[in-house]
Amino acid sequence: MKAAVLNQIPGQLDIENIDVDSPGPREVLIETKAAGLCHSDLHFMEGLYQYPTPAVLGHESAGVVVEVGSDVSYVQPGDHVITCLSAFCGACEECLSGRPSICSTKNVDLVRRPGEAPRLSRDGEPVHTFLHLSSFAEQILAHEHALVKVDKTMPLASAALIGCGVTTGLGAVFRTARVEPGSTVAVVGCGGIGLSAVQGARIAGANKIIAVDMVESKLELAKTLGATHIVDASNTDPVEAVKELTGGGVHNSFEAVGRKDTAEQCYRMLRNGGQATVIGMIPQGVMVEVHGFDLIYEKTLTGSNMGSNQFRTDMPRYVDMYLDGRLMLDEMVTQSIALEEINSGFADMKAGAVARSVIEFG
Repeated sequence: MKAAVLNQIPGQLDIENIDVDSPGPREVLIETKAAGLCHSDLHFMEGLYQYPTPAVLGHESAGVVVEVGSDVSYVQPGDHVITCLSAFCGACEECLSGRPSICSTKNVDLVRRPGEAPRLSRDGEPVHTFLHLSSFAEQILAHEHALVKVDKTMPLASAALIGCGVTTGLGAVFRTARVEPGSTVAVVGCGGIGLSAVQGARIAGANKIIAVDMVESKLELAKTLGATHIVDASNTDPVEAVKELTGGGVHNSFEAVGRKDTAEQCYRMLRNGGQATVIGMIPQGVMVEVHGFDLIYEKTLTGSNMGSNQFRTDMPRYVDMYLDGRLMLDEMVTQSIALEEINSGFADMKAGAVARSVIEFG
């Protein structure tokens, strides 16, 4: 099958033919229908995070089940599924306490053991599976705990966005921060994740939703998706602008860029008792600083791993929100591309020219 392979870090992706194994007892083989380009993939390509190579990247995807392993009962061939990197073991302390998104043993329990045939290979040599999925390929071989079955009326190109960016943004609002109706919210960064946080704030009933970015087209899209106010950070101090709009600061702020300075800005734009949630992936080794005196006023800085999701229940609910018109996904897709155009898609992302690019497979 064709796949986009990262052969070195930093580096671009090479379109190559690789082999995929048959499903093991708890594994599912999926025909990939759509895969979104996520900033997390770009972080690994640029070397901000490390991963063994060669690897097939991609983790935001949807498709149709082709074959299942002998012990799989959750899905059957023909089912439509969304994949999720928050694969869960179901037995560790985190899973059993309702926090499967930070499962502590998935990287041991849900992968093939040493000595077993690899899921992916090239000329007989192993190719690493990325985040339990490797979506930038014509087929995905994954553990059944890395996917969720969804309504077949859901368009799979839109469903793919739910696999990461949408669940991360909505979950940060619904689950991590638990935004209350009538509250004030600021979202810094209006890519796919930030735009999803904007929508989450709208659905949660926030009164004032302030979108912050440096790209005019993204700010205009944020208004379409639910932002009540916008701040162009290219020509104004976003902290002062947010404080002026809210009379002193927001109840909740969300950082959806993955940078030290924007995380610190999110903390500084809080009102007393407010919570800043960092959704973006800040590079390893980078420290985030806050004024210690602000802690007296019960301001909180917290992280969010994939929106603190419980994806087996969350994602079908998001599908329902899309089907009944509350969640806008089609509007978030800037362009559909072929697998061979993937590097151009990431170049567009890096330039800030797109909200989301989606690979559609034949």
